[in-house]
Amino acid sequence: MPAPARILAFLCLVALLPIRVAAAGEIPEEKRFVLLSSTIGPIEAGIVPALEERFEKDTGIRVRHVGAGTGAALKMAEGGQIDLVLAHARPLEEKFVKDGFGTRRVPIMYNDFVLVGPASDPAGIRGMAKAADALKAISEKGAPFVSRGDRSGTHVAELELWKKAGIEPKGPWYLICEKGSQGNSATLRFANEKSSYTVIDRATYLGLAKEIRLQVLVEKDGAMINYITLIPVSAAKFPRVHPEAAEAFVAWVVDPAKGQALIRDFGKEKFGAPLFFPNSAEYRKAAGLPAGDF
Repeated sequence: MPAPARILAFLCLVALLPIRVAAAGEIPEEKRFVLLSSTIGPIEAGIVPALEERFEKDTGIRVRHVGAGTGAALKMAEGGQIDLVLAHARPLEEKFVKDGFGTRRVPIMYNDFVLVGPASDPAGIRGMAKAADALKAISEKGAPFVSRGDRSGTHVAELELWKKAGIEPKGPWYLICEKGSQGNSATLRFANEKSSYTVIDRATYLGLAKEIRLQVLVEKDGAMINYITLIPVSAAKFPRVHPEAAEAFVAWVVDPAKGQALIRDFGKEKFGAPLFFPNSAEYRKAAGLPAGDF
């Protein structure tokens, strides 16, 4: 077998080997730190700080985050300064991994998007089962709709819904939030000011529900589930990252008795219901749920 072919075969074999996660005590002190670039919604909801705080308490490994839309968070990691990415836009995530910047996508949790709008509901979408049908009605009526417009995970999800509706949204009724890159809260507040429709994650809506007039008009469409993943940044591409600490955090978050338990209960006390649902492969197996493809 020619040398290049032997090398390729060896790398493929290595890729199939199980990943060994170093115990926290085995990680050198100078590498006991993780820098996470995270999509903004889970930060604003409080789940990211909660996971970081509990993990550090359990292991002594510090995790700190910087927030940006998924597109920007992944772009940031391409510079080699980030150890781990929290994202929620599968097409962008898969490209990030395929291009060699990340090692793999690790599902950890999900919530859902909702379509909100003014109580007067000028497009008449209240109670529709499918978001795509609701978006068609909004487009046909020319009712104002606010888009985050920043290639974030929320924006990508919104565009996927327009694609399902067979519509390319444009015109004076389709408004781009100038502060969309600041996150879902800024986008929802702008939509509220404009008495407009928008697609937003439920956690953001619940967090601002007492401050805004917009109501949830369309929900519980399977196309609006919001899957959230962790992606370790490749140490092969960026030798200065901290793969041992990053993998320790991933292993802790996917553990049904640790990170997944925190995710399962997060928000219950304040809102009477969880803001996110655990979704790691380990949790799904322990709960007897199908593996799925997220």
